[in-house]
Amino acid sequence: MARQTRRHFLQLMAWIGLGSQAWRSGVAHAMHHGAAAAAAPAPPAMTYRTLGGTGFKASRLVFGCGSALSRGQAIGLLEPAFQAGINVFDVGYRGYYKDAEKNLAPFLKKRRQDIFLISKAKVGGDLKPSDTLTVAQAREAAQAWSAYLDNSLSELQVDHVDAYYLMGVNNAALVGSEEVYAAFAAARRAGKVSYFGISTHENAEKLLEVAIETGWYTLAQIAITPAGWYDRPSRRMLAGTPPMRDLQPTLARAQAAGIGLIGMKAGRYLAGGRLTRSKPRAYDHLYNGKMMAANLTAFQRSYAYVLAHGLDAVNADMQSTEHFRENFFAAATSDTYFA
Repeated sequence: MARQTRRHFLQLMAWIGLGSQAWRSGVAHAMHHGAAAAAAPAPPAMTYRTLGGTGFKASRLVFGCGSALSRGQAIGLLEPAFQAGINVFDVGYRGYYKDAEKNLAPFLKKRRQDIFLISKAKVGGDLKPSDTLTVAQAREAAQAWSAYLDNSLSELQVDHVDAYYLMGVNNAALVGSEEVYAAFAAARRAGKVSYFGISTHENAEKLLEVAIETGWYTLAQIAITPAGWYDRPSRRMLAGTPPMRDLQPTLARAQAAGIGLIGMKAGRYLAGGRLTRSKPRAYDHLYNGKMMAANLTAFQRSYAYVLAHGLDAVNADMQSTEHFRENFFAAATSDTYFA
């Protein structure tokens, strides 16, 4: 993808209300007090990484369309994001994300040939990580995956998606199921999908090992942070997880196996929750002096760190221009803090 000229980029930022006069704290802010725009640094261009065995040069920021489009909240950000250089859009099935796929369809009519399109569906019922998978359950999951794919194609108004994931999967036997893989292979032969993937925020390391062993998967979206694996069920860091720097061998083996790695939940632990306080400094001890000296938010640091330590891209739920600005800058500059 051709890099945007500075003038075009600033005009674009003004057009979508991102502030064309300055990029401060790694985020664009309009200057309302008469300061000279000439002193402002040029905004960064999006950076790209080949996404596993797909051969696709993907923006290091993925537009997470699921929650963002479930009620149509962020439709107005889709085209500006594309113009800014984002070329991977990830959504999910109606059973979880309501109208998200339907709301993405009009954008796809214009941009389908220019982007990498991912969707996903949850199958396997209420399987727990340690549950045994019966043949009947495997067949049922395979049939459900195929049906969800067909429904997603209908909602998206396309005849092909680049990748379709097992969504929210936590059971290693399901990831290693020959019946489920056969369903994908049939859909690929029919021209409905090109690549198989998993999306997981529970038992992620084990599932990644299975994906490596089988050789069936080209993409894995994993819940990982600078401090290691994030466990969504508990809304905490996984008990006993090593920090991300010690997970490098596993991540490297996945990439050597042709698996593109996309992160999620990199900063979720920092935000806390309804019953827990926010922890904006939880990862600071892992950062070098250059990153700590950079004028970045805690969330930007977490995104930049995981991108510089083994991930190809991060998936972000962006429902406002503020979130877009913050995530864009972190992804575009991630490698500069560890050079």
